[in-house]
Amino acid sequence: MWKREVVKKNERALLLREGDFVRVLEPGVFKAFDPFKRLSVQRVALDAPLADASLADYLRQSEPQTLARYLVAMDVAEGEAGLRYENDVLVELLPPGTRRLYWKGRIEHRLERIDLAQHSALPVELANRLTQPALRARPVTGVAGVLLAQVPAYNVGVLKLDGKVERLLQPGLSAFWRFNRDVSVELVDTRLQALEVTGQEILTRDKVALRLNLAATWCFVDVLRAFGQLQKPLDHLYRELQFALRAAVGTRTLDELLEDKQLLDRVVIEQVQMRLDGTGMVVGAVGVKDIVLPGDMKTILTKVVEAEKAAQANVIRRREETAATRSLLNTAKVMEENPTALRLKELETLERIAERIDRISVFGGLDQVLNGLVSIKGAHAS
Repeated sequence: MWKREVVKKNERALLLREGDFVRVLEPGVFKAFDPFKRLSVQRVALDAPLADASLADYLRQSEPQTLARYLVAMDVAEGEAGLRYENDVLVELLPPGTRRLYWKGRIEHRLERIDLAQHSALPVELANRLTQPALRARPVTGVAGVLLAQVPAYNVGVLKLDGKVERLLQPGLSAFWRFNRDVSVELVDTRLQALEVTGQEILTRDKVALRLNLAATWCFVDVLRAFGQLQKPLDHLYRELQFALRAAVGTRTLDELLEDKQLLDRVVIEQVQMRLDGTGMVVGAVGVKDIVLPGDMKTILTKVVEAEKAAQANVIRRREETAATRSLLNTAKVMEENPTALRLKELETLERIAERIDRISVFGGLDQVLNGLVSIKGAHAS
């Protein structure tokens, strides 16, 4: 007939009569006469919020003294965010419209409210607490309501609030509240970058289909202007390179393009620089990497080149033959006017022939050889 309950020091208990709240039981032994078993006790942990939302609303409206004695209200307005602390340690980020009750006693609860209309960014110190949850003894919950933007070196971040470009973020860590707004950060590399325009099928003025690959280097000179005027700056640059390349190729014949390989580069870069003036982007250099001809055109050009090279080789051969003939003619005139030179030429020829002979046999004796030498000397003397 008696109701007896023991409430521990790390607990609180709710005394209910036929399911309806009566009062809060503090640590100790509770005894009550209950012959009809109408009383019940519901234990709650001190480190958890009051889960019964209807009971929380009842305490707020009808028993503010009970609420102030046993509970701490964590109420966040629609235009606010909340930082919930336990024993001065940040444990949770509360979204707008949060209404919670936490038990007093073992843990000291504290709420810090943030006006979202006045503060869109989080302090750097607070942002640093949210970046390494695995290294904290107790990670902070509710971080989904914060956008953490880590801008690396040589980059800037374009901050957009509700689709509008606000400002640039310098390298480092930044954090922004996501509650009640659409926030995004786009990273932009400020270094010189490369862009390739590949596989462009273009007809020349004489109706020859070419496949071209183009490479360009570019960079931002004014990021805010570029993103303020262009929705997607990189796509815009890609299209401008395409249009300039088509205009340069479509107004010239194949022979003009093959004669001057740098013509396309000059025309494209001049047109692109003119079109990008005032957009916050500049093109450093443009170069056509490949010009791919159709198969039949390759065959024709190969034959043309072969014919040209054959003609050039024929001209060179005729020129050399003419020079050799002229040299022989000059030599013949010298030998005709000077018999000694003719005899020396004969001896030179005999010497070259003798170099290839391993052994010489003399017939007629040594006198014949000497007589021959005397005859040679006599001819020289004459």
